[in-house]
Amino acid sequence: MMLLGGLLAACADVGDVGGGGESLLDKDALVVGVRPDLPGIGLRRPGGGYEGFDVDVARYVAGKLERKVRFVEVLSNDRLKVLTDGKADMVLATLSVTPERKTKVSFAGPYYVSYQDILVRSDERARAVRDLKGRRFCGVEGSDPVKRLLAVHGMTAKIVSAKDYDACMAKIRTRAVDAITTNDVILAGLIRREGTGYRLVNARISEQNTGIGVRRGDVDGCEALNRAITKMYQDGTAAKLITKWFGGTGLDLTYVEIPQFEGCS
Repeated sequence: MMLLGGLLAACADVGDVGGGGESLLDKDALVVGVRPDLPGIGLRRPGGGYEGFDVDVARYVAGKLERKVRFVEVLSNDRLKVLTDGKADMVLATLSVTPERKTKVSFAGPYYVSYQDILVRSDERARAVRDLKGRRFCGVEGSDPVKRLLAVHGMTAKIVSAKDYDACMAKIRTRAVDAITTNDVILAGLIRREGTGYRLVNARISEQNTGIGVRRGDVDGCEALNRAITKMYQDGTAAKLITKWFGGTGLDLTYVEIPQFEGCS
């Protein structure tokens, strides 16, 4: 009897979602964490509310699940914590899928595959990452893109830290730095906001799978989101949203295909 009780308890633990056993499918309305500070991706409007690619994707997938949606803002360091603390049901905030993060949360998708790139002024002649060897790069404090840049074979750079990408843009305007490096969609959003004066190098330093963060163990919710993401690509919505938010920025939009999913285990 004691052995049977232990086995039943173990089975209950396996199915537990974030310690509470509740799936996002159990809710009528979903709380979604989005960035408030990234133009074209997740930006809080002056009058309230949010706009951007991640915001539109969140509305689409929630609609396919026939759920209402309520947005809360999350900054880079808060993206996993709002899930593990139960303050959000899912997070769409340029959250790259990594082995380390998968030990803390689960991922639906990815819903978009991006690449690390480099933003430079339009008058900069560099056409490849090594053309900028030894130059000054702005990187947000504690961000992985700086590490990946320096890992490129034969690459050296002088890293100038900033608290966020707006601060990086201020530095490149005054020529305090020569370039900014991070995900191409973030850079494309900055170019879209600025209008003129900047361009992408299209360096494609490394591939970044951007997923929807959900509470660890919510397999049913994750699989439902994957079906919604698949539909988003099949019905043409993904291509429309990508063009809406990143068209005309220099981002390569040649191929818009359903990403290879990570799996919901």
